[in-house]
Amino acid sequence: MAKLIYPINVSLDGYMEDERGNLEWSISDDELFAFWTDFQRPIGTYLYGRRMYESMVYWETASAKPGDQPEETREFAQIWRAAEKIVYSRTLQAVSSASTRIEREFDADAIRRLKKSSGADITIGGPELAGQAMSAGLIDECHLLLNPIVLGGRKRALPDNLSIRLELLGERRFRSGVVHLHYRVIV
Repeated sequence: MAKLIYPINVSLDGYMEDERGNLEWSISDDELFAFWTDFQRPIGTYLYGRRMYESMVYWETASAKPGDQPEETREFAQIWRAAEKIVYSRTLQAVSSASTRIEREFDADAIRRLKKSSGADITIGGPELAGQAMSAGLIDECHLLLNPIVLGGRKRALPDNLSIRLELLGERRFRSGVVHLHYRVIV
């Protein structure tokens, strides 16, 4: 059975976007980009909320021509384009990437079926969608990239009013000061 994984960049005070709704505050350097690329390799399906999809769809049109982008960028784009994508949105009218479909409502049973039938792991992106999946007991692992910044917040990376136990499976410190924390959800 495939795992449902929640990977997210998070500030020290627990936010994933700043007070203006900006997602561009997280540290991104060659070491972190290589980490994210390796992380994506075994993923077969991405589940996204609308805003997370809109920020990631850039990779659909990122140049695949040699010389237009660094090899690492082309590789990440190829990995992203190869995966299936499901966008959960009531307002998005159409998608602008291949292998992508829109679902209007969160359906925990459909995600359970997807986990059972998928030959590759699944990630979930967007804190509201991930919060629904956490509340339904669907998340198997969390990968938090803790950035050395305090945002003062807007949108929290983890939901309020939810209590779950986690087991630390691994940690890694990057040169930039970002710390990767890998947890398994204890059922």
